[in-house]
Amino acid sequence: MPTDREPPEEHLGDERYYERSGERAVRGFDARLLAEPLNTLPQRPPIVFSASHTVAEAMAAMQQQRRGSVLVTEDGTQQTRLIGIFTDRDALLRVIGHGRNPAQLPLSEVMTPEPESLPGDATVAWVLNRMAFSGFRHVPVVDADGSPLFVISVRDVVQFLAEYFPREVLNLPPEFGGPPPRKREGA
Repeated sequence: MPTDREPPEEHLGDERYYERSGERAVRGFDARLLAEPLNTLPQRPPIVFSASHTVAEAMAAMQQQRRGSVLVTEDGTQQTRLIGIFTDRDALLRVIGHGRNPAQLPLSEVMTPEPESLPGDATVAWVLNRMAFSGFRHVPVVDADGSPLFVISVRDVVQFLAEYFPREVLNLPPEFGGPPPRKREGA
């Protein structure tokens, strides 16, 4: 039943009828996205250090490569088992928050040891689960031997969603709550 704000379909003017006919159907979140494998998300090789590297070295690499975490492996290479993760949050809470000197502080003293990780064949739903319920902003992905493959960050998930819904994300007005873009007249 039409409300005061919505005229019945038969009362729409010709102009509104033609505007509606060209629109795509409104779609909701496609649950199939959750079953996509993690390798469909944006990926970059992880930054990897050993536990004896300093916090200053890790922070410099994170800043240079615009990342929020580094992975710590047994020997500082991507070919050995993951033993820890050091994030920008660790830098704030465990280093700066305690007045510690990052130039002399080894990662082993402030990293999160034996971090939760996901296997390479996990799905997007699993990384969202780890982020939502465990509060992680960075989730390491490892191979069958426990060696790091890549790290999924919240930013990677947001980029994935923005790429999947480009019209809905990129066609917003310039300001939140502002008027929608004006329609151009003419051909």
